[in-house]
Amino acid sequence: MIEIFPIYMNLFKQERLIRVYLPKNYYGERKPYPVLYMHDGKNIFRDCDAVGGISLNLVSYLKQNELDVIVVGIDQNSEERINEYCPWMNGEYSKKILNILGQSIQTGGKGREYVNFIVNELKPYIDQKYRTIKDCTAMAGISLGGLITTYAACRYPDIFKHIIIFSSAFYRNQEEMEKLIQQSDLSDIESFYMDCGTNEWKNQQVNGEYLTSNQSIYNMIKKKIPNATFEIIEGGEHNYDHFKRRKPKLFQFLSTLNK
Repeated sequence: MIEIFPIYMNLFKQERLIRVYLPKNYYGERKPYPVLYMHDGKNIFRDCDAVGGISLNLVSYLKQNELDVIVVGIDQNSEERINEYCPWMNGEYSKKILNILGQSIQTGGKGREYVNFIVNELKPYIDQKYRTIKDCTAMAGISLGGLITTYAACRYPDIFKHIIIFSSAFYRNQEEMEKLIQQSDLSDIESFYMDCGTNEWKNQQVNGEYLTSNQSIYNMIKKKIPNATFEIIEGGEHNYDHFKRRKPKLFQFLSTLNK
């Protein structure tokens, strides 16, 4: 079951659609549930809603596996996605990649406000509206969603205890992200999963830089979070046909709750 509603973002002075998946027996039971927050909400649940027509198709997966978790998808603002998912303006490391790809360099810088919206406005609303386990909150993201998820983990490690990121575009804010991880106390984070494909981009030079970027972040994360894992996906490409194959990874953290 998916409930869809707008919520006003005070920091951005606009409404944003929120998509909430509720377990099958949610309204027939009284127990609380862990919550997974995800970015790019249009691309999470159903192909018919997805940008490009291909989603993670989590509705079918969650129903089939009868997982006891609430999933909150935050719709992306396509025109502002890069700005909202990057806490800082693009750094020096990103320039060589963006120049090769022919993409704009002067983007980013609204990620702090976006994460503050999730923590200070959205999460309190979700916790009030639904039966949640307030201290069992996870966050997941793909590509730039992985960047902003890692930023949220560093800023609020006491809130987001489980982190799952696919093919993260750290390169846009590589220097600042590494600095933030170095300065952050991540001891409250209970699990951290990340991966990266070997064929993220058609350009082989960009492929190498992308994987190196992710490996560098993982090396820093592993020093601070014992239960951190990094998988290199052989042949993994940067598209939803490949992302959706890894969706079981989004819910591995649930197994730790029963231990």
